[in-house]
Amino acid sequence: MLVRYWFLAARPKTLLAGVVPVMVGTALAYRFGAFVPVAAFLCLMFSLLSQIASNFGNDYYDFVKKTDDESRVGPARAVASGWISPEKMFRATFFTIFLACAFGMGLVYYGGWQLIAVGALCVVALLAYSAGPYPLSYNALGDLFVLVFFGIVAVVFSCYVQTGEFLYESFVCGVAVGLSATNILVVNNYRDYENDKKAGKRTTIVLFGRKFGACFYLMNGLLACVLSAYAIGGGYVALLPSMYLIPHFCLWRRLKLTEEGEALNKLLAQTSLNLFFLGLLLSAGLVLR
Repeated sequence: MLVRYWFLAARPKTLLAGVVPVMVGTALAYRFGAFVPVAAFLCLMFSLLSQIASNFGNDYYDFVKKTDDESRVGPARAVASGWISPEKMFRATFFTIFLACAFGMGLVYYGGWQLIAVGALCVVALLAYSAGPYPLSYNALGDLFVLVFFGIVAVVFSCYVQTGEFLYESFVCGVAVGLSATNILVVNNYRDYENDKKAGKRTTIVLFGRKFGACFYLMNGLLACVLSAYAIGGGYVALLPSMYLIPHFCLWRRLKLTEEGEALNKLLAQTSLNLFFLGLLLSAGLVLR
């Protein structure tokens, strides 16, 4: 049973946000004649473990700050539910960061010592998401965090460690992936609007309202699609990302009409799957182009 609690604390429905940027960065590297399987694997492990550490830290600090309580409408949190003690979750957060850094150190061989600074910045941002005097997720900066670190940084450096170059296309792909990944957080904050407002957690949805959240969700997906097509370039394969818009519009319509917690939990998982769908379409377009 304890293994199940740790599995749920890792928030598996969101972990595709750690997979997709590495997949896209690797596809772009392949397009430019470089594919280094070991480097791609190390990037994937660093990305996934960083996300899990962020989720563990968020679980712990939301409990400490009393953001999670009995009125929560989202999935139960491990610490708030009493499944895992705060002390164990705190230690697990830093142990997972240690594992991420251990895999990340292997990337120094492929990308140089400057990657240590990049990794350190990722760790600081990861902790700053929920902790510190000005936690990003509590001050309407969570969306920017996802865009930058689970979009731009993850795609650009997944490509860089394999090609040895900072490609313009990697930045475009990074923004596209980051915008789509941000929609996972948008649904999460849309669902938690009332609870976050009561707890003083100033997400963008709390600041601007649910109508803004629905528009934000729609525009993120549209821009992600346009940027993906632009990154692929000319030819029929550039039309591949447009297939992403079909489920995106369906999910957006459901978001506008839904405020109930359980339905939004399903929508969050489906938004994560749609991010993966965009990643597959973009990766296929990059390789086939």
